[in-house]
Amino acid sequence: MAEAHQAVGFQFTVRPDGVDLKLSQEVIKTIYLSGVTAWKKRAIQFKNGVLAGVYPASPSSWLIVVIAMMSSLYIRIDPSLGMIEALQENLPHRDYLSVQSRAVLSAILFATGLWLFLIYLLRYMLKALLSYHGWIFESHGKMSRSTKVWLSLVKMFSGRRPLLYSFQASLPRLPVPSVDDTIHRYLESVHPLLNSDQYDQMERLANDFKDSKAAQLQRYLILKSWWGTNYVSDWWEEYIYLRGRSPIMVNSNFYIMDLLYITPTHRQAARAGNVVHAMLQYRRKLERGEHAPLRALGTVPMCSTQMERIFNTTRIPGIETDIVQHLTDRKHLVVYHKGRFFLLWLYTGGRHLLPSELETQFQRILNDTSEPQPGELKLAALTAGHRVPWAQSRIKYFGQGVNKVSLDAIESAAFFLTLDDEPQGYDPAKAKSLDSYAKSLLHGKCYDRWFDKSFTLISYPNGKVGVNAEHSWADAPIVGHMWEYVLATDCFHLGYTEEGHCKGDVNKGLPHPSRLQWQIPNECQEVIETSYLSAKLIADDVDFHGYLFHEFGKGLIKKCRCSPDAFIQLALQLAQFRDQGVFCLTYESSMTRMFRDGRTETVRSCTTEAVAFVRAMEDEGATKAQRLALFRKAADKHQNMYRLAMTGSGIDRHLFCLYLVSKYLGVDSPFLKKVLSEPWRLSTSQTPQQQLNLVDINKFPKYVSAGGGFGPVADDGYGVSYIIVGENLITFHISSKFSSPDTNSCRFGQHICDAMLDIQALFKPENDKTTVEQLGNGKKHM
Repeated sequence: MAEAHQAVGFQFTVRPDGVDLKLSQEVIKTIYLSGVTAWKKRAIQFKNGVLAGVYPASPSSWLIVVIAMMSSLYIRIDPSLGMIEALQENLPHRDYLSVQSRAVLSAILFATGLWLFLIYLLRYMLKALLSYHGWIFESHGKMSRSTKVWLSLVKMFSGRRPLLYSFQASLPRLPVPSVDDTIHRYLESVHPLLNSDQYDQMERLANDFKDSKAAQLQRYLILKSWWGTNYVSDWWEEYIYLRGRSPIMVNSNFYIMDLLYITPTHRQAARAGNVVHAMLQYRRKLERGEHAPLRALGTVPMCSTQMERIFNTTRIPGIETDIVQHLTDRKHLVVYHKGRFFLLWLYTGGRHLLPSELETQFQRILNDTSEPQPGELKLAALTAGHRVPWAQSRIKYFGQGVNKVSLDAIESAAFFLTLDDEPQGYDPAKAKSLDSYAKSLLHGKCYDRWFDKSFTLISYPNGKVGVNAEHSWADAPIVGHMWEYVLATDCFHLGYTEEGHCKGDVNKGLPHPSRLQWQIPNECQEVIETSYLSAKLIADDVDFHGYLFHEFGKGLIKKCRCSPDAFIQLALQLAQFRDQGVFCLTYESSMTRMFRDGRTETVRSCTTEAVAFVRAMEDEGATKAQRLALFRKAADKHQNMYRLAMTGSGIDRHLFCLYLVSKYLGVDSPFLKKVLSEPWRLSTSQTPQQQLNLVDINKFPKYVSAGGGFGPVADDGYGVSYIIVGENLITFHISSKFSSPDTNSCRFGQHICDAMLDIQALFKPENDKTTVEQLGNGKKHM
């Protein structure tokens, strides 16, 4: 076979008169091109590293400063105030240098020092400017004069054409809130959820903590904030994610869906080829730091640290705690199809495989009729079950031989790809299609996704795709950023032929993907089966419901002069009360990426103002004006809570870190124990759209994503994820558990739909009239 010949770099024959050596020119050429590509990559990374390292200055600015200092030698003006002359006198080996050489060298050294000083000065000035957050508390559409001046200064000090990591050194540290402020906000957040006796007890516990132990714990936390770049993130990753011993499938991992209405091609191998190639393009820009940094208002930079671990990353199981393994420059992919694992090289001749070449390779895997090896079919169920059995099995059965080689191939791969054998995707003609699609992405068959990889790309036979992502290394917006780029590149830059194949010539000379080899003993197969059965119980218990709310969207909500997120959160509170008859502790995720190494903070959406509004909506005696006034008050409160969380003045991360310090010091705190044990029966998150410039939704309204979702956080609660798409669509993903007699995801979806429409009906008559005509006087959801 041609592939076999190409795989051999040289051949030799031993003869009586010596050794006859034959080199393969094709392989030597491939090695040469690979080396050239590697050196070119290093050169680009070095250049971009220098550019990011000296930002907001530029390397050319050094030359300007040097020229200015050199000029001063000839016009007899000393801007260094004698420092250049002092350097001349203290140069090593100055006796071997002429007077002019010493002067030039001293001027260059002083200019370089001055240049570095100016860089640090600019950075600290920018950091000081970015520490101001007054702008975020101003009313939408209104900007004070001081904020305009501040914004102009930020733009001036931000430089031009920043790279992905250019702002990292200028981002401020996450501040530690005062204990008094945190406890005050906490008590305010639980007041509507407790009766008078319960609240009085909680208030006593909080005051006892504040008066006794809080000051000591706070001092240690402030010390940590000075020493580290972020006082929360490392502990959050370790204790919330990596130390958890329960299955991460459903409980931690999340998913992201494909385009809602469009399927660019119905050929599975072709779609996978384009998507994988787009991911490789994204990774190349990521490694070079060439992506534009995400910026609020187009000016205020967000932290990009989490993006470093999108690719080449795996969660490694441990007995007591897992670790996140991140590697560099991984050149292969592992593909799962019908119980077999295949290794696929992503490079040839020093370049990425082209989409057409990837399609060929994936089609070869799809055409492969070989059977799984013993224990191979459900092997990935180990990553879906409890962590301790997986960690023990990894040590005992995968520590040597072919099993270790194959496992290393999976864990060191750029990412994991599943070529699924069951079609999925949204189909308007099928009522449960979105539900089935969500469950497939979240857990699949419990053994056909490698849940430990940073993400698993899932490709379906009908051309649909999706992602299942592990949560410890980053949050959903990071994966979403990559996914937005991939979908836009797939549809608008790579494209397909009329027959649905990837564009480009077919290269049949590539080596075939190789099967990973396993020798899995019966004892290990029993552990695999146990993990599978426990994971299947979790998966079968997930009650998922997704629907498209297209009666109105962001456009109409903004005309009502209201934040879309506050509108939806209050609708969720109204739906929760109608569904359960009680209010509950509500979690909404907010980002803190305006700070160095920031991740998330909690917004406690069930406020006193929200409760008052919901009760008014359920009170037949309340007037529309009263309800509307209470709604606006509740929406303003929610917006303020969200802004406080974004600017480092949240409640839960501070209390979480105080609790950890208390555990390290052996200090018992009944208050912190009670706070950390409270269940979140309604957990919510908005999937943001971050790169609106990639696709013009007004021009291409069908090219929208359905967003993503996650599993239920509480056994008797709901998980709700939503994405606001364009001006007229909101997609909801609702999860709960069948085992809970009190929850029903479909029922809760209907309550959300009704709540959205009931709140919208509160606004001005002209809006009501327009909306009623649009709705056809009906309340329904999909």
